[in-house]
Amino acid sequence: MKATFFHLLIIFSSLIISCSSQKPKELSINSTQSPAAINSLTPNLFTAADGKVYLSWLEKKDTLTQFKFSTLENDSWSVPTLIAEGSNWFVNWADFPSLIVNGDVFSAHWLQKRAAGTYDYDVRIAQSTDGGKTWGDSFIPHKDGIAAEHGFVSMLAMNHGQNFATWLDGRNTKAGEGGGHHGHGGAMTVRAGTFNSQGQMTSNTELDNRTCDCCQTTAAITGNGPIVAYRDRSEEEIRDIYITRLINGEWSEPKAVFNDNWKIEGCPVNGPSMSARGERVAIAWFTATQGFGEVKLAFSDDAGTNFSIPAILAKGTTNGRVGTTILSNGITAVSWMETENDMAQIMLAFFDEEGQELKRSLLAQTSAARASGFPVITNQGDQLIAAWTETGESSQVKTAVISFR
Repeated sequence: MKATFFHLLIIFSSLIISCSSQKPKELSINSTQSPAAINSLTPNLFTAADGKVYLSWLEKKDTLTQFKFSTLENDSWSVPTLIAEGSNWFVNWADFPSLIVNGDVFSAHWLQKRAAGTYDYDVRIAQSTDGGKTWGDSFIPHKDGIAAEHGFVSMLAMNHGQNFATWLDGRNTKAGEGGGHHGHGGAMTVRAGTFNSQGQMTSNTELDNRTCDCCQTTAAITGNGPIVAYRDRSEEEIRDIYITRLINGEWSEPKAVFNDNWKIEGCPVNGPSMSARGERVAIAWFTATQGFGEVKLAFSDDAGTNFSIPAILAKGTTNGRVGTTILSNGITAVSWMETENDMAQIMLAFFDEEGQELKRSLLAQTSAARASGFPVITNQGDQLIAAWTETGESSQVKTAVISFR
């Protein structure tokens, strides 16, 4: 009996010593020299399979819009490379271009006007096979040929040289009666497709025939395949976050991540953000069901089949604009904006694999106006990379490398 008690005492003591020897994680935010010039905006980030991080953005030069990218190398950005430029692009604070890398193939998308109408524009995708030095002719992933809104694109690199894209598609908004976007007829839809390294569409599918008009889509690759999230729109104008998954070659019936039951007559221009690592999925979103803004976060451990009851990360003074990424050590990082008068604080929070909050911190401060756009985050191993637009007399994309170790 005494021996047993003695052994238990030793075990208990060793546990105390072990726990006390584990130092709490420290957060380090290091601003990096931005490769983007003055009058830059709409940053986006992508982490390739080899761990390289790419930053893309737009720059305005008189009537010309230039689309550029840079690569993070030893916590410094490479000299910017031009992807494309044009004088007839649709440039919007919330609907921004992107770049993905799949092996030797770079794919970049932007929005280009088709007709004179404000929202008559196409998604354009161009590809490069020489590291982004030269780019081929762009192609349109949607084949409806209708001068209508097409945008809010999310792209993913897939296996076997295939790439994935999902987007909001307004082909039905020019027909039908009532409830359409910007005074048009039918409802906005969300579609998805795959394309190969030759710029050929290999699939094109409607995922949902009635969605919110101008909230970002988001997509991720789980251990079971692609998952897409977006803001739905019911006949009763309930606009909650829905997901659909590609299972055995078929897209699942869309379902709510959580029933916020947010009824709103117009689009809040505030889409979800989702990240996946294996079976683990993290999704953050904005809602205002209670009459004030809230940022919520939910997790899935079965590739999106089921999600946890969401945690509320912020409420009252938040205007959303969320970002998520799962670090290689399993920690989930979330970003969002807190507002006070005309200023916005870009916030970060970190969560362990049990969904418990570990740390939160202020990343940067910018304007709360639309011109500041949406901050974005990604990871490089267990480091967090962030980019945002700092506004004032002019705008400029800013970046930082964050360690939480």
